Amino acid sequence: MKNYILTFAFLLSVSFISAQDSSEDLLTDNLVNDLNTSNSEDVIDANGFEFTTLDAGSNSKYSEFGSGFFMNKLIMVSSKKLGGLAKVDKNTNEGYKNLFCLDIKKDGSLKLPLLFSRIINTRGSEGQVSFSPDEKTMYFTRATEENSMIYKLYKVTLEEDSHGNWINQQMLDVDVDGYSFENPYVSKTGKELYFSSNKPGGQGGYDLYVATIKEDGTLETPKNLGDKVNTKYDDKFPSLSLDGEYLYFSSKGHRNVGGFDVFKSKVTKTGYRTPKNLGNTVNTKYDEVAYFMASNNKGYLSSNKAFGKGSYDIYRFSYNEATQNIEGRVLDLETQIPLPNAEVVLLDEEGEEVARQITGEDATYNFDVTPFENYTIKTTKDGFEEASIAFRSNKGDDTTYKKNLELDPTKAEIVEVEDKLMISIENIYFDYAKWSIKQESHISLNKILTVLNENPEMKIEINAHTDNRGNDNYNLKLSKKRAASAMDYLISKGINANRLISNGYGETQPLVDCKSDCTEEQYQANRRIEFIILN
Repeated sequence: MKNYILTFAFLLSVSFISAQDSSEDLLTDNLVNDLNTSNSEDVIDANGFEFTTLDAGSNSKYSEFGSGFFMNKLIMVSSKKLGGLAKVDKNTNEGYKNLFCLDIKKDGSLKLPLLFSRIINTRGSEGQVSFSPDEKTMYFTRATEENSMIYKLYKVTLEEDSHGNWINQQMLDVDVDGYSFENPYVSKTGKELYFSSNKPGGQGGYDLYVATIKEDGTLETPKNLGDKVNTKYDDKFPSLSLDGEYLYFSSKGHRNVGGFDVFKSKVTKTGYRTPKNLGNTVNTKYDEVAYFMASNNKGYLSSNKAFGKGSYDIYRFSYNEATQNIEGRVLDLETQIPLPNAEVVLLDEEGEEVARQITGEDATYNFDVTPFENYTIKTTKDGFEEASIAFRSNKGDDTTYKKNLELDPTKAEIVEVEDKLMISIENIYFDYAKWSIKQESHISLNKILTVLNENPEMKIEINAHTDNRGNDNYNLKLSKKRAASAMDYLISKGINANRLISNGYGETQPLVDCKSDCTEEQYQANRRIEFIILN
């Protein structure tokens, strides 16, 4: 299973290394102190992120945000001032934002930024961008002239056979006057556009939305992602894993270390799972935003951590895959006898089934799990009470968790079947063509023993039956031996032989008369031992 064991490369000059090291230590100490003062259930787990430093030169003392890729270049939003006459945005005290592109080196570090497009960049602020899979349509945001904090959503088309000539600029009709639309992100299929907005009707603050993209590139009516993802606080910067299975976003809500934290939510056919915080070695009391993947195990993130070059800076990360699993045996609670043929089901935090197994002769189970997830393991077996345990994969490296699952036997019942009183229990198991009782069936016979001890005058007849496969005479003899084995077990546990009779009927009395066209379940139903009460 995949886990976030990441290495971050902070994109700033080598001259800042020593200053960064001391700042990192201070930040870590402060973070630990903050977490230690929290309630234990509120502590956000670490997940293996580590920081290193690379020389890149892309960050400045102003804000820089990553914003996806175009023609194998990183697109960056920056508020660095351009030229001596550049204006300052009075709302941010920085320059107005422009789009830049940066070539990516083989090691993932970035070359010096160049202006992305003279057509798209204006004297105002441009926000984040996203591209259709064929890179011929771009969705971007631009601040209004009246208010640099309110962005509108646009789309443009790349002119055929041009070198960056964007045409047919169009404001999309999802906009609502007086409210901001930000952080567009096109899904890998090109069929949906995600964005954030503080428009009315959401959970509060900025919410995440998704809209279906029409054939002409315009949008259908956006849908709010709902209260499982959105909170009453700001939820922004949506992106998806490359396989589309996870939604990443930044939020000031949920289980939060502080400021904007990065979360991930499993995308399903019915909606979005409860978001998971990526951990306190990624998220800090500062803001972590604009998280997106460049490949299956590499990507970029922006943060205003205290030891940065100034305001928001871009970070690079990579991660390895960690393999984790949980394994154990299914056992009888009292005797610790292994229990084959038990059904074990792994459920996620939402109660959705992840995997299912039937234990074999060794009574073992084994499930792959994802680090830092909450699970429930349910176990069922005929003749036992259903059991359920909670489990959390609380480590970030390659790990095997050990957990035996213990089941409590149900009690035998006295029932009436076709005018006969019987002690009803689950089936007694034997090896194929043998009459020695399997160890797991000792638990079942102990239920008969309990009934006989509670009713000292009771006498029973033990009747064994086989299915119709094999020789008739052989089956008759086999059934008699199996009935006798059950009787011998009860006698060995102190039951007087005078209270017991054993008989075998072979295949002559099937419960299901399926003849030569039986299913495996019907064969199993016909292979049985009955405990008939005689008085």
